[in-house]
Amino acid sequence: MKGYWIIFASDVIDTEAQQEYGRLWKPISDQYGAKLKVLEESALVESESTYRVLAVEFPNYQQAKACYHDPAYVEAKQFAQRASRREMIIMEADLK
Repeated sequence: MKGYWIIFASDVIDTEAQQEYGRLWKPISDQYGAKLKVLEESALVESESTYRVLAVEFPNYQQAKACYHDPAYVEAKQFAQRASRREMIIMEADLK
């Protein structure tokens, strides 16, 4: 089964931090075979503070967990957390 990060985020509040996160994320995503999937706004049917839902697909659950704990991602994550408020889950599934 594949691994996923499901991210529930607010609007971007710090564009510079978001740009730096994107710059740092690219080599990390390449290393772990991660594919970003931005879900349509209509997928979010109930929310008080979430405006963006993203799914990051990994080849498997172990890769999803390993990427999250990778020191390079730990550094990059600080910029993501400055860029917007967010919550994230890591799950194993076969989403279509």
